[in-house]
Amino acid sequence: MQLEIRPDPAEVGRARRWARSRLAGSGIAADEPLAEILILLVSELVTNAVVHTGRPAVLRLSLPGVDRRDDAEESVTVRLEVADTSNRAPVPRCADGDATGGRGLALVDGLADRWGWSPEGAGKRIWCELDRCSETRQGAAVAYGGGLASFEGLAFEAV
Repeated sequence: MQLEIRPDPAEVGRARRWARSRLAGSGIAADEPLAEILILLVSELVTNAVVHTGRPAVLRLSLPGVDRRDDAEESVTVRLEVADTSNRAPVPRCADGDATGGRGLALVDGLADRWGWSPEGAGKRIWCELDRCSETRQGAAVAYGGGLASFEGLAFEAV
């Protein structure tokens, strides 16, 4: 399933609402950590596409059709992709403490189980995957911290 994104910052909210509406039929509860992280990553990747390219983009979600049996949850992987028509590679930035942006790819790197990008036609596709049973999402206490090991020694500030 996919959503066409116009080069307008208001599209970020529309993309989040669209992604939330798709979760209902997937067997992923809206209040479980996987869903919350997915919506955050949708927001970050769509924001990057809209702000840094100024061009239309396409948001794609691959959500499993899980029937909510306990044994069916073991192999659930969700894939999120944003394709745009800019050939500029995504570049992680080091944002200082006062910057209002520049942390998107660090969040993707810290929260996704896998991510990457590849050229696509005249543009590119940035993707990330989340595994339902990933150790970083097993319990609420570690839901947002397990993937940040590569940023050890750096200070984070929640605002």
